[in-house]
Amino acid sequence: MDRREFLVLSGISVPSINKFMNLTHLKSVAEAYNRTEKMPVLFIGHGNPMNAILDNPFTHSLQNLGKSLREKYKPNAILVVSAHWLSRGTFVNISPKPKIIYDFGGFPEELFQVKYPASGSPEFARVVEELLPEAKEDTDWGLDHGAWTILKHIYPDADIPVFELSIDYYRPMEYHFNLAERLKSLRDKGVLIIGSGNIVHNLRMFFGRKDGTPYDWTIEFDDWSKEMIINKDFRSLINYEKQGKAAAMAIPTPDHYIPMLYTLGLTEPDEEIKFTYEENIGSISMRCFQIG
Repeated sequence: MDRREFLVLSGISVPSINKFMNLTHLKSVAEAYNRTEKMPVLFIGHGNPMNAILDNPFTHSLQNLGKSLREKYKPNAILVVSAHWLSRGTFVNISPKPKIIYDFGGFPEELFQVKYPASGSPEFARVVEELLPEAKEDTDWGLDHGAWTILKHIYPDADIPVFELSIDYYRPMEYHFNLAERLKSLRDKGVLIIGSGNIVHNLRMFFGRKDGTPYDWTIEFDDWSKEMIINKDFRSLINYEKQGKAAAMAIPTPDHYIPMLYTLGLTEPDEEIKFTYEENIGSISMRCFQIG
């Protein structure tokens, strides 16, 4: 017998039941909001969409990361800032059942059969709206491959609600870092936040190195970024263009770089930063790290 049947048999009217159920739901949401367990923050270099179904060192690292996270934390929700949701203005998806977006072409049919049936989190999406009054509600987007291809390995059971925040692509780098700082309180409410992109991402040059040997400038910029992250010199990372030719080649467009700035903006001064994966493939850096 479920709770509703019990209440009916106890002589409580249906309107009263609905009111009770709503109050119970609101209470559970309020309790979740008040959770004090601080969540870590992740940056994942997601790379090729095929990683959703490949068995390689990168996907092994995601699986190990997921195992570690699941042993220590139980998030109320996951918020993903993906390189693949670019917009004019800032949007937060409020769908209770976000669709899977196969935002690519030319891949095997097997990849298009992958499902990730996580629910959304309208409740926490509205908390984001409170923290970011400029953010607008969206119901058209869902989970793009910057989200589901990595979550497939980190949280394979899809048992944690997931929602996305878009990147206002027409804003400067500092805007994104500062916006992320305003979301810090979500971590104390049980929200795991993931920036999903790649520090170095030059797709045009990628096909020039079919053997995967990294370019010199890939290594140079990735090494420089690692040093700045370790030293928490986030100002230099915001102003990455000052690094000259290596930066220009590593980041011809900033779409995949910006998610890292969200991860950095959510960092507290005394928090540990741990690199969970390091690899350069041609013109792509697969570097991943965890904060907290």
